[in-house]
Amino acid sequence: MHLHILKSAGFGRVFGAGGRGFVVRFSMMKWDILIIRVGFVFLLAAVGYLLNPLSQTTLIDADQQTRKLISGVLGALIAVLIIAFEMRARQASLKTLIGAAVGSIMGIVGAYLIGMLISTQDINTVPGEMKVFLTIALAFFMGYIGLMVGAAKGDYLDLSALGGIFSDKTVKREYKILDTSVIIDGRIADVAETGFLGGTLIIPHFILAELQQVADSADSSKRQRGRRGLDMLQRLRNNSKLDIQILETDFPSVKEVDLKLIELGKQLDAVIVTNDFNLNKVAQLRGVAVLNINELANALKPVVLPGEAMRVFVLKEGKEYNQGVAYLDDGTMVVIDNARRLIGKTADIAVTSVLQTTAGKMIFGRLWEEKLDENGESNIAVHDSRSLGFRKATRELRQTTIIEEMES
Repeated sequence: MHLHILKSAGFGRVFGAGGRGFVVRFSMMKWDILIIRVGFVFLLAAVGYLLNPLSQTTLIDADQQTRKLISGVLGALIAVLIIAFEMRARQASLKTLIGAAVGSIMGIVGAYLIGMLISTQDINTVPGEMKVFLTIALAFFMGYIGLMVGAAKGDYLDLSALGGIFSDKTVKREYKILDTSVIIDGRIADVAETGFLGGTLIIPHFILAELQQVADSADSSKRQRGRRGLDMLQRLRNNSKLDIQILETDFPSVKEVDLKLIELGKQLDAVIVTNDFNLNKVAQLRGVAVLNINELANALKPVVLPGEAMRVFVLKEGKEYNQGVAYLDDGTMVVIDNARRLIGKTADIAVTSVLQTTAGKMIFGRLWEEKLDENGESNIAVHDSRSLGFRKATRELRQTTIIEEMES
């Protein structure tokens, strides 16, 4: 199990006292890189101060101590420029780097050959100062042109021809950012335990703060939802197959949590896992991929086709005249024609149509009347969820309903 937890005040209540001993991996990585870069700047500054390359120059009218200080500052500036180049080079692809390296080497070799041709000229034809200037300028010019052209044309390289030595198969980690709604919902833990949720699960610090705020709410219903979310986090933590990272990155200039999630998704090129319909739409408009647990649940609902039969419990009256409404175990609404008189009773229906919307699925049906063929079998398709004694129970139910109507 890979678990990285932020050390902060009050956070121990989320995962217990043992969580305070962990540190966020992303944070540690950033600190390591920052320490190396600062050390590199100080190193070049110290080298410039000690070697004092400006000690003999006539461009600076100062004593040796001042020249040392200026040399140290110059070394620090050169180190900053090198770090800026390194940060830009890390974002380039392998093909671009290879193309730039090959192009710059070829440019420098060409400049060297042309410089040799210039140096062989008679001093009366080309003065010595002009030879030095042309040689240096030509080296910079050819090196720069080779670097830029090679980087631009690097995408045309076929690295597979090199036998896989320089394969550009970078391992891209899949990050999934969990929203407060999906943590409280709890189904994300069930999906994760089945093994269908891969990659690294990111829980931002501002999501934890919001979840803790809900858990400490004075409203009992909100407090219960917040504690359920904390229980779900503990359940995710106990799953040894998951890689969970709690990220301390925040966006102080952004006030809304949903917008912070979108910005973090852009920064990490990650997917947001949520149940919030509005966040789903806004993130898609901003170009951030979203996984909606509700859409997953709707996609996994059993397929019901017109003509199939099912048994439902009529719960309440529908909006239209004489309609009854029932619900399946997964919450799907079933609207039944002419079923108002069966409210509070179990009825057998035949599906007439199925309506799929973004909010879920709706099934429309009518009271089922069994039609037997010559062999005594029903000619209406039967839903797989019925028991083997469905037809017999339906006939008994129909007889009971008729008797109740006669008695009333």
